[in-house]
Amino acid sequence: MGLGEMSKEVTMKVIKFLMMAILMGTIVIWIMMPTSTYRKIWLTSMRAKLGKTTNFGKPGVNLLVYMFPMILLASLGCIYLHLKKQTSVDQFRSGVERKKREKCSALRRPMLVKGPLGIVTVTELMFLTMFMALLLWSLTNYFYFTFVTVTPQSAAIHGDKLWEARLDSVAVRLGLAGNICLAFLFYPVSRGSSLLAVVGLTSESSIKYHIWVGHLVMILITSHGVCYVIYWISTNQVYQMLEWGRTSISNLAGEIALVVGLVMWTTTFPAIRKRFFEAFYYTHHLYIVFMLFFVFHVGISHSLISLPGFYIFVVDRFLRFLQSRNNVKLVSARVLPCDTVELNFSKNPMLMYSPTSILFVKIPSISKLQWHPFTITSSSKLEPEKLSVMIKGQGKWSTKLYQMLSSSDQIDRLTVSIEGPYGPTSTDFLRHDSLVMVSGGSGITPFISIIRDLIYLSSTSTCQIPKMTLICAFKHSSDLSMLDLILPISSDISSFLDIQIKAFVTRETESTHNKNIIKPLCFKPYVSDQPISPILGPNSWLCLATILSSSFMIFIIIIGIITRYHIYPIDQGLNKYTSAYKSIIYLLAISVSVVATSSIAVFSNKKQYCTKNDQVVEGLSPLVTESSPQQLLSQSTSIHYGERPNLNKLLLGLKGSSVGVFVCGPRKMRQEVAKICSFRSPENLQFESISFSW
Repeated sequence: MGLGEMSKEVTMKVIKFLMMAILMGTIVIWIMMPTSTYRKIWLTSMRAKLGKTTNFGKPGVNLLVYMFPMILLASLGCIYLHLKKQTSVDQFRSGVERKKREKCSALRRPMLVKGPLGIVTVTELMFLTMFMALLLWSLTNYFYFTFVTVTPQSAAIHGDKLWEARLDSVAVRLGLAGNICLAFLFYPVSRGSSLLAVVGLTSESSIKYHIWVGHLVMILITSHGVCYVIYWISTNQVYQMLEWGRTSISNLAGEIALVVGLVMWTTTFPAIRKRFFEAFYYTHHLYIVFMLFFVFHVGISHSLISLPGFYIFVVDRFLRFLQSRNNVKLVSARVLPCDTVELNFSKNPMLMYSPTSILFVKIPSISKLQWHPFTITSSSKLEPEKLSVMIKGQGKWSTKLYQMLSSSDQIDRLTVSIEGPYGPTSTDFLRHDSLVMVSGGSGITPFISIIRDLIYLSSTSTCQIPKMTLICAFKHSSDLSMLDLILPISSDISSFLDIQIKAFVTRETESTHNKNIIKPLCFKPYVSDQPISPILGPNSWLCLATILSSSFMIFIIIIGIITRYHIYPIDQGLNKYTSAYKSIIYLLAISVSVVATSSIAVFSNKKQYCTKNDQVVEGLSPLVTESSPQQLLSQSTSIHYGERPNLNKLLLGLKGSSVGVFVCGPRKMRQEVAKICSFRSPENLQFESISFSW
């Protein structure tokens, strides 16, 4: 290991230590927050030192305690990932690294297979247990405070009965618990967040955490609202429902936030979401209204507890907006006989992504508002100037795209906008002796990218490439045409291929598939259409760290100046400015800082790195002929008609110290594979589910 590698290793360890220290400190704060020790001693002391400053006032405490640590943690995570990105394959394959991975493999094994939570690994169950413990600890402390401090005497002072006074106090505590959950709600949906990538999570795998926390948020704040409605009715204070306090809690704003939240929540349940997906999609954009009136409801000081995750989400969302403004260069397509199309885009060679990454696609001629995620099938290493996605016609949007491309040869250009790619920062396929990939239908797409990436590594690296087995189940023999997409159109890669394909056609007893009906299409993109490029350049993590840190510093400076020279000279503790006015100032400061720093970063990177490349990549979608590389798979492919794969027989008994088992397909298939690879199964089976069913 050279001097540069050693210094990088030391720097990564220091950053990891700092991140752990910040995380542990944040956890301590969250644990202590519902206790009287925090309220009477810690908070009182911090407010005495910071709360009376003329630069930040009362919100300064929560800025320092809750918001600053998480922004710093996210920035450090970006720097750590930037350094980790430069780790070589040989170093990754080293014995020390492999032993570390094997020790952690047990934590990724399925613990729960069926149930409302879906497939839950040991690690997920541990974190879920800790989060629920924090929530129960907070509720227990809050309710204990309620029943100890609210007595018949204290209730009589306000003219309330004992149960009414306690209901009032319980309602407040339910709202505080809901705020705890809200603080974690936006982290899983920040697609480019370093906080997800540092712990090995991706945006698509984290959606379920957003769903779990979202249900808890709505249960708690709905209970909070219902308790207050009952309290107001019983005490003849229904007029309080229309109260908008100048300097305190705004009831009307809270009710608006609750109604908006209920509208979003209603459309998230599977029976409604699957049948009326567009209603679910469009109503979820009401999160802006929800967060705005939530801040108006509780005031900016208290909302800063839950704003760090939203701040990181806003940065991510604005970067996605900037990327989506450009039309990308779609150069060709292939129309398969199984209601499937492959789209091939021109790509800047500078853009690198990992296998199983996803790309969000919008085609305005189909819908000007809808974005849909699709798995990337190409390898950024094997195909440096091309990016491909495969789209199966299963919904209205994808079916319309298939019909558009299959019914006409006169389409010269298709306007397309994209967001992404998003995926794991690194993959650990090389730590396995063999890979078994189980797919159902279009679930084969992430495995195509894995196979292509391993083909590249086998041709360029001295590392031992794991043996690959692809077990794929299809409904019809026409779906077998998806196998033609496994290999890129190249003639010099066959010697690096070590794969067995076991295909199962479940609804037909014989082949009706015609290989000669794959239809190629070539497009003529405009000069203004651009190759897909990294939105923040080749050093994207370092650039994101700069955006997060600089935008937060600008936000702090703006707030400090406005508070010192505008609010404080007039207000001076007399509460002349309303709570809503102060909240708007904070939200505008966040918006200005994020928009300014993100725009400067994107446009400077675009000017520096993204040079125009008008040359169309040729040969992206020729007809599949007898000399194409796909024909080389025929010797290692076995097709079984009229039967389903016996996964127990195929998976149990596999030899090797480490067998990576990946599954992507219907829920029942994922659950079956997870059960086989569960905690009580052979230790050599290491499970990973790839699910895109949002």
